[in-house]
Amino acid sequence: MPNVFVTSDTHFGHANILTFLKSDGTKLRPWDAVEEMDAALIKNWNDVVKPHDKIYHLGDIAINKKSLDVLAQLNGDKVLIKGNHDIYRLGDYAKYFRDIRAYHVMDRLIFSHIPIHSGSKQRFRGNVHGHTHSNFVLDEAGNKDPWYLPVSVEQTNYTPITLENIRSYYESVDR
Repeated sequence: MPNVFVTSDTHFGHANILTFLKSDGTKLRPWDAVEEMDAALIKNWNDVVKPHDKIYHLGDIAINKKSLDVLAQLNGDKVLIKGNHDIYRLGDYAKYFRDIRAYHVMDRLIFSHIPIHSGSKQRFRGNVHGHTHSNFVLDEAGNKDPWYLPVSVEQTNYTPITLENIRSYYESVDR
């Protein structure tokens, strides 16, 4: 039976992301060259995602149209949840993804690129999202809100994570 994986914010081809800093002043991503970053992200993806596995990419796949060609190197039956940087025509993505969506609901979890509004919490068990890179959604007290699970590559050791890991996370959080 195929495994199901989730990832977000690969930003293939995005050289400038290598200059971004975390709030503590350290580099957001450890690489010095975009080619090195892309090669590492491809390797990490293909090391865990096999050709028959399903993978949901929660947006911001590539920063430019030329970098979309990287997708042909990636294993898996791919579904794209469009992000704010996924700005090209659907046809540009359709040759690499089986389906393209705004969001996806599964196991009472909502998968989105941008974290959904907290007013929707009662409708879902949790929100698996991208967009925030190394940051977290905070609750009213300023603590990490466990209802939100960020899966930007910076949060997952630059490697897709399994749906089983996501389910285990939501089973473990105390609410």
